[in-house]
Amino acid sequence: MDIENGCLPSEILLVLPRKDEDKMQIFDYQPPAVPWLDIRYKDRDLIIINKPSGLLSNPGRAAHTSDCALTRLQALYPETILVHRLDCATSGIMVFARNKKAESHLKTQFQDRQSKKIYIAEVMGYMPQEQGMITLAIAPDSEHPPYQKALLVGEPGGKSAITHYRVLERRENSTLVELTPETGRTHQLRVHMLALGHPILGDEFYGDAEVIAAKPRLCLHAQSLSFSHPYSSKAMSFSSKHPFNE
Repeated sequence: MDIENGCLPSEILLVLPRKDEDKMQIFDYQPPAVPWLDIRYKDRDLIIINKPSGLLSNPGRAAHTSDCALTRLQALYPETILVHRLDCATSGIMVFARNKKAESHLKTQFQDRQSKKIYIAEVMGYMPQEQGMITLAIAPDSEHPPYQKALLVGEPGGKSAITHYRVLERRENSTLVELTPETGRTHQLRVHMLALGHPILGDEFYGDAEVIAAKPRLCLHAQSLSFSHPYSSKAMSFSSKHPFNE
């Protein structure tokens, strides 16, 4: 089933994010100490890590968020530069640059959609369609920042967002899916799966009580990342198997 040009088939209900009006979202940051750093590859231009769930990609505004993937790498390699981000609760493969030329080259590949990212997610419920494409535009929810939302047909604003999905395994009360985003909007995969009525298990931000209680962490993992090396232009691909076993 494809959801194209922001249009929803009649049998699909657009599900909007959960908002708790009587309480604020509190970010309780307790970064994991093990593994401290899982470095999968490094050379003079870049470093590849497997980021654990619960670790920020880069520091937030609060002082207690200074411990993150970037600062841990900079403690060993002071020249490390952030190229892209994964949400704190998302685990998986990340690339960091070690010089300005590599940073510029890698960021250009991300912006021009020359890199390829594949994610694995475990979502709520039974997904009957084997594969499909979601092209619902995404915009900030102005009434409930910092939430994002998928836009209904004809709604103005928002940015185009494209996600391909493929069912890997159907479980008793959930489905394991492969997600391949063409774009990189904030919370894109979480918002798109929520819009289909299949929120990602363990999502404390967009999930309801049942979704949150289903798993101890967000079941979203950046399993592979492919790009061209910034110096040699050689095709490179790195992977880390998802941890969402039954």
